[in-house]
Amino acid sequence: MKSESYGRLLAPAVTGFGSVVESVIVMLIALAAGFIFKPEDPLFLNDGFPYAWILPIVIALRYGTLVGILSAMLIVADWLLFYGGALGQTSAVAAHEFPRAFFLGGLLLIFIVGQFGDIWAGRMARAHAVNGYLSDRLSTLTKNHFLLKISHERLENDLLTKPTTLRSALLQLRQITLSERDTELLPGAAQFLQFAAHACQLESAGLYAFRDGQLVPHAAAAIGVPFDLIASDPLLTTCLEKKTLTHLQTSSLRDARPSEYVVCVPLVSGADDVVGVLVVKHMPFLSLTEENLQFLLVLAGYYADGARPLQVADLILSEMPNCPQDFALDYIRLARLEQEAGVASTIVALTFSPGDLQETLCSHLRRTLRALDVSWRIESGDNISLLVLMPLTGEDALSGYLLRAERSLQEQFGLDFAHAHIAFQSVRVGSQTDTAALKHLLNRIHADI
Repeated sequence: MKSESYGRLLAPAVTGFGSVVESVIVMLIALAAGFIFKPEDPLFLNDGFPYAWILPIVIALRYGTLVGILSAMLIVADWLLFYGGALGQTSAVAAHEFPRAFFLGGLLLIFIVGQFGDIWAGRMARAHAVNGYLSDRLSTLTKNHFLLKISHERLENDLLTKPTTLRSALLQLRQITLSERDTELLPGAAQFLQFAAHACQLESAGLYAFRDGQLVPHAAAAIGVPFDLIASDPLLTTCLEKKTLTHLQTSSLRDARPSEYVVCVPLVSGADDVVGVLVVKHMPFLSLTEENLQFLLVLAGYYADGARPLQVADLILSEMPNCPQDFALDYIRLARLEQEAGVASTIVALTFSPGDLQETLCSHLRRTLRALDVSWRIESGDNISLLVLMPLTGEDALSGYLLRAERSLQEQFGLDFAHAHIAFQSVRVGSQTDTAALKHLLNRIHADI
């Protein structure tokens, strides 16, 4: 941690025009210091080692070739000023012949290290974009895993009284943002609030959305006795500031003025954006447990992950209503990754011709997908097509996947793609706002969507 702090202090992240200004100032200070400490040879030409090029090399490594060449031009200007006789009689250095080898070697060195800096800056940008996408997926998977763990425990506890209610409700929750369009900001808000009230025993609560960074005072959905939202309530303000669940027993609020609410739960998506807040006015005392509140927080995060992505994936869902939400969401994410960082992702379509093994082969290949892959099963007449969205996958990785899939079919059924009558086609994910690649692939497989 200390090394990172020192690194930020010595080499702050400056880009664009700021890097040019910083480089010019640093070079002028260094050249002035050379003249002050050694006025007879400010560039240390007679010291046996080209010390004057050390600072331009560092600048070229940090900011690239162009800024490095600019710093080299300042050294040329310094030579013309002090060695070339530009100052006339006031110069402390006699006029010298221009050292071609000294400057040619320095410029070549600047070109080499500058190219090195440019290449690695591009690689770091691509790696940062990829890690951002993987972090987003990991956040979503973590919430889904925790939700599954909590729901399994609740199923065990409620098995005698309501053996199927929670399971059916979870299945409905996954479809809320797709099946309901009653509000623009929080799709399916009424259904989600009813589910949360049933699962966590809420008596009076309201669901409020965010618009342009501000909390909308009118509830997107409400249950129980209506109540007015108090934006200055300490429980609500603390919840929004810390982006975490707050309740009456929150330690940081014990000395604050009394709150009108029992629990406030932020709706935080995987991108750490607050899309809304759930305000609970009344709930049974025995339900105010750590387990119940934790379950409510995970439910809110699960819903937020579906509510916010629906807005960015609406371009696909409006044109292809049968497309799974997770497929549409990942397509948009990967298209943005392709546009911003040039990281390739691929969609491959496997078409299964009619036959006795059609369903079996489709199910088998679907089970062999990687953890990051997302699939979409399409039935067109007698044919079945399986669209597989493969993140961070170029042509080489696609070839490897097809080889593994064909080898798996041979081991399991003794068939290759040709004998199993499986046709495959692929297309690279396009730009962020362009669905032409996906439409073109669907047209090629004659998919009825």
